[in-house]
Amino acid sequence: MLNKTFIILLLNISIYANPILTNYRINGVDNLEKQMDLELTNSKYWDDYLKNIDTTFGYTESYSTILTCDKDKSTLTLYKQNENKKFAILKDYNAFTGKIEGDKKKEGDLKTPLGIYKLTKKISKLDSFYGPLAFVTSYPNIYDKFRGKNGSGIWIHGLPAEQKRDTFTKGCIAIDNSNLETLDKHIDIDSTMLIINSSSTIKKIPKTTFSKLLAGLYEWRYNWLYNNTKKYLSFYSTDFIRDDGMEYSKFIKYKTRIFQKGEKKKIIFNNINVVPYPNSSNIFQITFKEFYTSNSFKFEGDKILMVKIDENNNFKIFTEK
Repeated sequence: MLNKTFIILLLNISIYANPILTNYRINGVDNLEKQMDLELTNSKYWDDYLKNIDTTFGYTESYSTILTCDKDKSTLTLYKQNENKKFAILKDYNAFTGKIEGDKKKEGDLKTPLGIYKLTKKISKLDSFYGPLAFVTSYPNIYDKFRGKNGSGIWIHGLPAEQKRDTFTKGCIAIDNSNLETLDKHIDIDSTMLIINSSSTIKKIPKTTFSKLLAGLYEWRYNWLYNNTKKYLSFYSTDFIRDDGMEYSKFIKYKTRIFQKGEKKKIIFNNINVVPYPNSSNIFQITFKEFYTSNSFKFEGDKILMVKIDENNNFKIFTEK
């Protein structure tokens, strides 16, 4: 058994032989920070980081509760993280969805959308037809808008207590009132994600895919942070349209002008979520909290990237907000 003095000596040797510490001693903190930023672009770091993380629904830092709606099976399923941070089924509910099959495209088409949504608020004062309460979803999301979809008012709600109703909705998700009240007790809307699919909402995606996407996210950040215009812009698809309508060519010119300032920046991401999009094989939604500071601009808020993995296995952003 190693004695305490020898353990301390080993620790001291490892500290003083550490190349990171040597880099700091010779080049200072800025160079060390750049090296660390570069390390975050390495898939091997993320492979190791994700080893014991549950990626059943993707990589999720913000969500401890997942609601999945399988339209084919007419079910709404509640998953919650257990003490080991693994998602486990807490409850399955029978659910009514839109009268017409398929993905919602426009107001009044009687379809329930397919996609990834937040619960934006809870309504407890509403027409009795919708039961005791309702959760409002974020439909249409950024990807819905990119595809020209419209409409609004997609809720998770209950059933009328004193009248009969059809076994379908105009596009919402409806469950029994007692189940809805139980659901309300089990979720915090700020940490709940809703995934709606036409079939199974669980995709068996290897962790290496999430490693590549997270490394790609930080490579995008690295080139943004250190003003590498060409590499930064290479992450954008030529069909890119920003959420405010700015198209690819104007976006390229706009970003090039900003990068030409050569400003020093500070960019931090947290609450990162990388989630495979329903009904697709290569599209992912990436969300995070962004903290950005430069001499001329400061931003703190939510960021959304919609990305696709192209035929060359590259990360491409096709819309963002």
